[in-house]
Amino acid sequence: MTAADAPWLATPIAAHIWQTKYRWMRDGRAQEDGVDETWRRVAGTAASLEPAGSGAWEARFYEVLQGFRFLPGGRILAGAGTDRHVTLFNCFVMGLIEDDMAGIFEALKEGALTMQAGGGVGYDFSTLRPGNSIACSSGRIASGPVSFMHVWDAMCDTVLSTGARRGAMIASLRCDHPDIDAFIDAKRKPGKLSHFNLSVQVTDAFMAAVSAGADWPLVFPEASLQKDAGAETVLRQWPGQKGRVPCRVIARRPARELWERMARAAYDTAEPGVLFVDRINEFNNLSYRETITTTNPCGEIPLPPYGACNLGSLNLARFVLEPFTPGARLDLDAIRDTTAVATRLLDNVIDCSAFPLERQAVQARGSRRIGIGITGLADALIMLGLNYGEATARQEAARVMQTVCHAAYRASIQLAREKGPFPYFDRDAYLQGRFVCSLPVDIRTGIASHGIRNSHLTAIAPAGTISLLAGNVSSGIEPVFAFTHTRQVLNRSGEYDRFDLVDYALQLFREQGNAESDLPAVFVAARSLPPAAHLAMQAALQPFVDSAISKTVNVPADCVFEDFRALYQSAFELGLKGCTTFRPNAVRGAVLETQDVRASTGPDAHCCTIEREGE
Repeated sequence: MTAADAPWLATPIAAHIWQTKYRWMRDGRAQEDGVDETWRRVAGTAASLEPAGSGAWEARFYEVLQGFRFLPGGRILAGAGTDRHVTLFNCFVMGLIEDDMAGIFEALKEGALTMQAGGGVGYDFSTLRPGNSIACSSGRIASGPVSFMHVWDAMCDTVLSTGARRGAMIASLRCDHPDIDAFIDAKRKPGKLSHFNLSVQVTDAFMAAVSAGADWPLVFPEASLQKDAGAETVLRQWPGQKGRVPCRVIARRPARELWERMARAAYDTAEPGVLFVDRINEFNNLSYRETITTTNPCGEIPLPPYGACNLGSLNLARFVLEPFTPGARLDLDAIRDTTAVATRLLDNVIDCSAFPLERQAVQARGSRRIGIGITGLADALIMLGLNYGEATARQEAARVMQTVCHAAYRASIQLAREKGPFPYFDRDAYLQGRFVCSLPVDIRTGIASHGIRNSHLTAIAPAGTISLLAGNVSSGIEPVFAFTHTRQVLNRSGEYDRFDLVDYALQLFREQGNAESDLPAVFVAARSLPPAAHLAMQAALQPFVDSAISKTVNVPADCVFEDFRALYQSAFELGLKGCTTFRPNAVRGAVLETQDVRASTGPDAHCCTIEREGE
């Protein structure tokens, strides 16, 4: 590394992450001497897509990257401008799985090719017939979706994504699929499906049945099952089917009993999470042409079949002026300017990326989805003198995310004026979208006049790896886990290296000559916050996020089950698109430990650890 890297890779873990994940290597030889060259490589590659003035745009792209002000997704940092044939997109949702052996293993092959190229994958397994059912055509008895998930898990165990990072996957299943019980309990045995995150697709109708104490039918499309003239059927919209189709009622369950089973499994094993799938589709800017049933592995991008994540985060810790003083404030003008440049950079990434599958390229170029979010929120709040768990902090966080959202939409309108709107753009239908209708008048008027370059513009990713690279700033919108702790991280040989970490805000507080005995009360860690404060922060930002938010609600081990169960109901009532919780437990251990995190990186770890998250 060069002397110029000293301010930026000042911590051993930052240097380790850059060297193992993002430094350009060719045949085992380094092609970059420092992270500054990584920024210049990415800036030059993105600027090469500009039809005019590429030199000026290269300088502007470099400016927002320098000093980790804007953190593009890890695949962009690792692959842009190299000679490696890898995707620059972090994660994908794969195509619908056809309910026959040829279709199942074609989907498995597509997933393997995508993971080999460096992408995480998401799947909806609802199209597979329930276990013990008989196919109408072949007469074969189905083994059920969970059995095939084990095949995917074995594939992921074998195929490693690019660099020192294992592939991540998410599996989702409809709440009315007959195998929902097996899916909910699929990870109760340690070591099983360890490469998957699991989420249940929860519908508004199901939540209404829970509220009413009604029975809930478990169903599957009638046309896929052996004929039964006397079987009860209901009409349902089903993945892979056009419109509502007759579905056979296989069983009925008390909705509250099923809801409790989901909550109990999450309480005991940290999974499954829930996706409020009707809300996801209601607020989807492209609801006029696509139906979404699952997300990328960390949950911040609900996507249609073959959709892809193109992500980046503004590092809010770099935008705080006069930190730890009465005049501390966020530089909103700089945030607006950086967001506009980042929007253009990510839009260019779409055209300079390779794709594992042609269908992924078609979908990415048709919608031109991007996801600009924030990281370092908790550290920025501390530097501003705000307590993460209080209303004033949520108000400031919402103000920042609103600034990012509106700046991104205005920049995308300007891009449409220069380069044209995204190919799937339908002006009248797009302007009728629920999220678009919530935008300021000038933005909606601009879209009506000029179109918009990107169908979606905001998402909040976990940003764990790149936040460590940026000096151990707090990740995404999570509170600080612990202000000092030890972490183990995979190296290129597959072994773990151990690092002692100090939170960015605490380190800055020390560097300013402050004594830790004078540590302000705003230095609040995740474990001292009530779980409701996590949900409240997520809810405060959701109105300004057109995709979704990756957020884990940390719950203490001694939380009583009734309080834990109420979190999921609160998430629905607060208007969130999904909910993920983590309570330390015997099956999964802890996400991180203040002294030793080996438990969080072993075979039973949560899927979105540093090695597996979509960074």
